[in-house]
Amino acid sequence: MITVSENAKQQALSLITNENSPEGTFIRVGVDGGGCSGLTYKLVFDNVITESDKIFEDKGIKIAVDKKSFLYLIGTELDYVGGLNGKGFVFANPNASRTCGCGESFGV
Repeated sequence: MITVSENAKQQALSLITNENSPEGTFIRVGVDGGGCSGLTYKLVFDNVITESDKIFEDKGIKIAVDKKSFLYLIGTELDYVGGLNGKGFVFANPNASRTCGCGESFGV
């Protein structure tokens, strides 16, 4: 399962509303090869579910992830942080054995 923190929920709802997103918009997360640690996270807002997606809902936020990426993201919590070092969505991934300094890539 992939979960969202309360901060991520509030930010996602705000972005979906402020961007006049289509009805049924949800968060799509995934993993691509690359980055300094081997794998990079991806996050987009989407409104089309494919038959290969795994779908989760937490705190009223729907999340889609492709089956391959799901293997790397099982148990991950999506959070949103803001502060002096920047702001944005972050992945708290219990499967990551190493991460880069910026938190945008990881390895298993």
